[in-house]
Amino acid sequence: MNLYLDDDSAGALLARLLTQAGHDVQVPADVGLSGDDDPVHLAHAIQGQRIMLSHNYQDFRNLHNLIMIAQGHHPGILIVRRDNDPHRDLKPRGIVRAFRNLLAASVLFHDQFHILNHWR
Repeated sequence: MNLYLDDDSAGALLARLLTQAGHDVQVPADVGLSGDDDPVHLAHAIQGQRIMLSHNYQDFRNLHNLIMIAQGHHPGILIVRRDNDPHRDLKPRGIVRAFRNLLAASVLFHDQFHILNHWR
């Protein structure tokens, strides 16, 4: 799967674990987008046909809704919610496991907004 991790999710460990799991992972530093706004990150993911992965629920929910209202398309948006509880928050290995579970369920990604926490 081709993935793009925004600034909120672009940790080295997560990128490495996803790559080891067989995914093509891109982070903002790879493409000169570090620190750019969320719409810029999503535009890059769309142009590159990459599924967006972020911890930024509200902004990407709004962007997803805007694209759907405008009858546009995107490859998919995956969100990791932060519960502000260290025992419940998904860490990199948990994110990879949740993504694997989502893939195993043959869930569609195109034009979809998925919260990975539901796939622990």
